Amino acid sequence: MPVICKEDQRCLTALVAGELDHHGAKSVMAELDRRIDAAQPRELTLDLSGLTFTDSSGIAVLLRAHRRMGQVRGAMKVVNTPDQAGRVFRAAGLERLIRFE
Repeated sequence: MPVICKEDQRCLTALVAGELDHHGAKSVMAELDRRIDAAQPRELTLDLSGLTFTDSSGIAVLLRAHRRMGQVRGAMKVVNTPDQAGRVFRAAGLERLIRFE
C-alpha cells in the first residue's frame, strides 16, 4: 500500500492510497512511524483522497498516528476522507479524538 510523504517546515503530509485493510495497515503504520520519528513534525496531515476502501484496520492506523503525534507533541488532522472511510471512522467515533476536515 503506497504512502507518499512530503515534509515542509516540520509539517508532514502523508497521502494514503489504495485499500487500507489488514494487509496494508502494517506497512502504512511502519512508514508513518518512521517518518514521524525522522521529522518530529508539529503537524501531520493524513490525506486520504486516494483511499478506495478501509475497515477497522484504518481505524487502528489513525489511532496509532494520533498517539505517535501526541508523543512528539504534535497535532494531526485528516483531510479528503472518502464517503466509505468516513462512515467507518464516524461509526468508531474517531471525530471525537481526531480533527477531520
